[in-house]
Amino acid sequence: MPLWIPITIAAAFAQNLRSGLQKRLKGRMGTTGATFVRFGFGLPFALLYLALVTALAGETIPAPTPIFLLSALAGGLAQIGGTFLLVYLFGFRNFVVGTAYSKTEPVQAALFGFLILGETVSSLALLAVVAGVVGVVLISVGNARSGSILKGLASREAVVGVASGALFGVSAVFFRGAALALPDGSAALRAALTLAVTLAIQTVIMLVWMAFRDRDELRRVAAAWGPGLIVGLAGASASAGWFTAMTLQKVAYVRSLGQIELVFTIATSIFWFRETVTRLELAGAMVIVLAILALVAGA
Repeated sequence: MPLWIPITIAAAFAQNLRSGLQKRLKGRMGTTGATFVRFGFGLPFALLYLALVTALAGETIPAPTPIFLLSALAGGLAQIGGTFLLVYLFGFRNFVVGTAYSKTEPVQAALFGFLILGETVSSLALLAVVAGVVGVVLISVGNARSGSILKGLASREAVVGVASGALFGVSAVFFRGAALALPDGSAALRAALTLAVTLAIQTVIMLVWMAFRDRDELRRVAAAWGPGLIVGLAGASASAGWFTAMTLQKVAYVRSLGQIELVFTIATSIFWFRETVTRLELAGAMVIVLAILALVAGA
């Protein structure tokens, strides 16, 4: 089994955990604060991870190139936007649906990967990507009332969710581009450096924004430093996995396999948030699993 597959599955699990923790934080702070927690509290863990990878690999940290820095900046800004919209989306519908809308990302990531990096995917992999999105749609409309499905797909939640997925798709492509722009180093080292630099950029940007625009939110973030560190650890762990997998494999493949997060999300919704999951949502999860098996076969 290629290494990027178990790394991606582990990253999806950690990301689901982080999203669940962020949903709980939403009640203690606003959308901006819950978005910042992912980056600001994740930075110390990313720096620790970079130091650990460097020490274990016995490698020298490669010098960042201009393309690397620009790609990290572009990806970081897109990820801030995607995270903000995802956290904002949690306020509309339940945890499963809020996450599901953003999971239209793989198709968009495949498109952006082709436009930005010139990467293509096999026919079977493309079919798996589309099938995965069909599963997402099933989950998204799974708790809609009869006659309201089309309305739900054209709703504000759908627009915000698809926009979130687009920004996540763009960010993933730029992160892969940043890692590949480094002149040397192992996949783990390039991913760790990309993660640390990106989180540093995101932390500074959001700190400056809150310092000038919302100091009350900054105080709420500081007051929630305990749970914030847990979110940061989960987020940094997920990002380390995503960045490493995307250094090893094309973005479309990684993000499509990452749809397995929806399976974890359904379990979280049932056992953690005590939310009701319909048969249609479960059917969507099964379609996603089948799509993932096809993706792995076609990769």
